Amino acid sequence: MDRWQILLICIACVIASAVATFFITRHFFQKQMEENPPINEDMIRAMYMQMGRKPSEAQIRAVMNNVNKHKK
Repeated sequence: MDRWQILLICIACVIASAVATFFITRHFFQKQMEENPPINEDMIRAMYMQMGRKPSEAQIRAVMNNVNKHKK
């Protein structure tokens, strides 16, 4: 084998492993985010209670809508 063929094979392997690593990591990250969402309604209720306020359901939904709107 010539040197350029070995070089091309090495470059192809590096690119293939980078693409595979990207998709595998993306899959595990999405799975983790589904299992452990960053914020939910119970966390918002706890936050309001720590501030000494009793939140209404409308306030909780407004905060959740705001979080979801800025997530995308």
